[in-house]
Amino acid sequence: MGTSKNYVTNSKPVVLTVDDDPIILNAVLAALKDEYLVRPFPSGEAALSYLEKNHVDIILLDHNMPEMTGLDVLDKLQSDSRLEDIPVIFLTGSVNSDDEVQALKSGAVDYLLKPFRPRALITRVRLQLELYRHRHQLEEMVQEKTSELRFVNKKLEQRDRITLDLLAQASDLRDHDTGEHIDRTTAYTRILVMDLVNNPKEGYEITPEFGQDIIDAVKLHDLGKLAMPDSVLLKPGKLTTEEFNIIKTHPIHGSEMLRNAIEKMDEDSLFQTALEITYGHHEKWNGTGYPRGIAREEIPLCARIAAIADVFDALTSDRPYKNAFTAPEAFSVIYQDSGTHFDPYLVEVLKRYEKDFEAVSLANQDTIKEYM
Repeated sequence: MGTSKNYVTNSKPVVLTVDDDPIILNAVLAALKDEYLVRPFPSGEAALSYLEKNHVDIILLDHNMPEMTGLDVLDKLQSDSRLEDIPVIFLTGSVNSDDEVQALKSGAVDYLLKPFRPRALITRVRLQLELYRHRHQLEEMVQEKTSELRFVNKKLEQRDRITLDLLAQASDLRDHDTGEHIDRTTAYTRILVMDLVNNPKEGYEITPEFGQDIIDAVKLHDLGKLAMPDSVLLKPGKLTTEEFNIIKTHPIHGSEMLRNAIEKMDEDSLFQTALEITYGHHEKWNGTGYPRGIAREEIPLCARIAAIADVFDALTSDRPYKNAFTAPEAFSVIYQDSGTHFDPYLVEVLKRYEKDFEAVSLANQDTIKEYM
């Protein structure tokens, strides 16, 4: 706000009046001196010089002055962030309505013809100062409420992310000893997403906001495993065809859980992204994946990203039925499946970050979180 923000800094409000006619300056002083501290100036230059170091609450400004007109002074006031908020009442002897319109368009709050009646001047000044005070009270209330809302929203976001993390951990613990699969998959996803955010390419455009949704939502990619029977999910050996068909339904179960949640809330980009990842992360570029058998760009971009992150972690992790691959071995598998299982462009992105992926795969929990 301008210098007028605290307009009651003196025992009386300060009125700055600018007019090249000393009779008008004296008339203003006589009319306002009982209620206000009046600071009279014969020119716009003198008034602006005073305003450089002094506070005023309202300005009475003559329209027609030599050298610098009232509109010139008003332009200077409006272009200065310290002064633009001070209410300005134009005083003029002109009855030209165009002058009045121009003054109001330029930022004046009122317009009074000369010669004025003292009572009319007092009323206009009092009214504008009262309006100014109420406006600033409202602005302060809005700022206070906005701050409160920001705080509440931040707490809600923290709560939502904690809830999301707990849900992700619960789904991950169904078939892993720890929640590290979720953390590593999130870290791999972040690496790929940030490249797409920072290096826009047609068909792969990701805003920072959407990128953050993908990074958060990938934690729920295996949500549907909560619905899998222990006898299948925790089986130590190789699954039968029938058992594998049961496992292949977990994207459907996960997407249904999220779809039911989305129906109960307003539009939510995070949960919509989570639904797309949960439903689509086992689809393949060539259409041979599950559960829908969709291909190429039919598969949401977020799900194509999650597929690479999920498979890389599965390959480099111990399982009851296999030992962990080394990072180079896992890269080799993914590169061979470029254009069949995986989006070829995303595979090219992965190639730029082999060292980062390998670092995450070998890291302890604290180091992994540095990538998340």
